[in-house]
Amino acid sequence: MPAHDPAMSTSPVAIIGLGLMGEVYARRLLDAGIPVTGFDIDPARRARLAEIGGHPASTIAELAKSARCIVIAVFSTAQVEDVIENHLLPALGDTSNKIVLCMSTCDPDQVAALAARVVPRGIRYLDVPVSGTSDQVRRGDGVALIGGDPAVIKEVAPVLDALFARRFHVGKIGDGGRAKLAVNLILGLNRLALAEGLVFAEKLGLDPAAFLEVARGSASYSQVMETKGPKMVRGDFSPEGRVKQTLKDALLMLNQGSAIGQPLRALQVHIDTLEACVKAGEAELDNSAIIKEVRRRGVKP
Repeated sequence: MPAHDPAMSTSPVAIIGLGLMGEVYARRLLDAGIPVTGFDIDPARRARLAEIGGHPASTIAELAKSARCIVIAVFSTAQVEDVIENHLLPALGDTSNKIVLCMSTCDPDQVAALAARVVPRGIRYLDVPVSGTSDQVRRGDGVALIGGDPAVIKEVAPVLDALFARRFHVGKIGDGGRAKLAVNLILGLNRLALAEGLVFAEKLGLDPAAFLEVARGSASYSQVMETKGPKMVRGDFSPEGRVKQTLKDALLMLNQGSAIGQPLRALQVHIDTLEACVKAGEAELDNSAIIKEVRRRGVKP
């Protein structure tokens, strides 16, 4: 197995998608001394990349040619397929040998099928969804869940080291997404349980902020008490992981559960709550805003 390529520590990394997570990836790479080029369909996001020291590109084709490693951080599976098949491959040809790190949370079966189509055409593909909010990743607490060839993982290690403090190789392409969906299922239910517990405590006459400290020190502790508890208590729903993204991922989980014959009944409650938030105009808020829907569903005794 080849060692990692030292040039990966200094070669430009291209990022496609400069939203919450894409900008954080750019910042971490730049802080590590790795040049970044980036593209987003939103000109304001490209301008923001320039402000933080990156180099915005006007097209995907432009940035792809200058980078050996390309990070994809777009919203959906369909967007990942479009980026790779309709933009990267036509620009690069079939002998590029570029490494693509897909950090979007995608349908794992479609990702495996995509890789089967594009790897023979010169793309070295790793499935690298990330566990953690944008703030956690910014602080170095993000966790990469990687599916793909261990040799490619080792080659691109300097980039992964700059982005994440921890990473797990969980299997073949698609398994990264499978692990991410299972992790996010647990995480989402913890978030919903915290919201319901805080509202319950409040209705019982307890101070929510004081109760949150009690919960943190109790057997009910989960990491969401650190990442989402203060936001719920303060009513600060500035996005670190949007409602609409959480709902998209939850629906992927539901589809996977249906495909394998596994009912996910607690997940369905979470989906119903998220869909109610979207209907209330809260799709762009942080996913901690589910506490708003928990409160709305309450009735006076």
